[in-house]
Amino acid sequence: MPTVLGLEGSANKVGAGVVRDGAILSNRRATYVTPPGHGFAPGPTGRHHRGALLGLVADALADAQLRPCDLDAIAFTRGPGMGAPLAVVAAVARTLAQVWGLPLLGVNHCVGHIEMGRLLGRARDPLVLYVSGGNTQVIAFSRRRYRIFGETLDLAVGNCLDRFARLLRISNDPSPGYNIEQLAKRGRRLVELPYVVKGMDVSFSGLLSHLQAVTPKLLASGEASPEDLCFSLQETVFSMLAEVTERALALTRAPHLLLVGGVACNRRLQEMLQTMCSARGARLCPTDERFCVDNGAMIAQAGWEMLRVGQVTELAQSGITQRYRTDEVEVTWRD
Repeated sequence: MPTVLGLEGSANKVGAGVVRDGAILSNRRATYVTPPGHGFAPGPTGRHHRGALLGLVADALADAQLRPCDLDAIAFTRGPGMGAPLAVVAAVARTLAQVWGLPLLGVNHCVGHIEMGRLLGRARDPLVLYVSGGNTQVIAFSRRRYRIFGETLDLAVGNCLDRFARLLRISNDPSPGYNIEQLAKRGRRLVELPYVVKGMDVSFSGLLSHLQAVTPKLLASGEASPEDLCFSLQETVFSMLAEVTERALALTRAPHLLLVGGVACNRRLQEMLQTMCSARGARLCPTDERFCVDNGAMIAQAGWEMLRVGQVTELAQSGITQRYRTDEVEVTWRD
């Protein structure tokens, strides 16, 4: 029964989790939160992770009632992500692997989300909509790769939401996207916004630039409230995502749609995709907040899959890479 410790820290969340043969034994996480109106820079984020990660590892092992000698490998996020946070996590993973005499497993962050979603959703071969602060991709498995059918041409959807939250000076606690979702529930007016779908791809930069230009005037004149603008932003970007995802479902004829990534927590997005899936005869497989938000357990799960087929990362090859596409990974553990 292989047991894997997973370490995640590609953005403002840092986590440690333990997985054993499909059972999640522990999942600890900490978040670097900045003041309203501010994003998170690589340097301060990395320093936050450096101060938190070893404590999270100790807590994860305690929650799982395990000692280091009970582990079979250490998985860590190699990329994609922000350089300083990734470097901190990789350094801790290399150090623990050498001290404890365990193999390293360098995991693609996006593949970690997918493998955790497949485990929880009981979906063997789903179409995947991966939506987060750093990535927006429509994905399906074919010939040992997670192939990207469509993606954002510029901003990730989560980054678009986060930057609009900064414009409105919405709190970053627990996350700007969550707080936008709560405000959107009280919105009553749909403001027309740029809607950009190009084949299977989407674009959010023009929409955000438009909002940055018109929001002060709309708020000052009373034509729209912050709640109306949050509602309008959600309805527009989620409709774009539903359109390209439906097109991919029609093409692949997949029986399941797996929804992963931090934005996957959004209930309105889930509602829209559920309506679309019901019309197409597919089953939506969302993940809850514990596992759709970046976490160590998802890295452990992907690492566990790698370990069982012997896909180990040599120490000399364990460097991080900020640009590490989902379709670069050879998925040797799937047929």
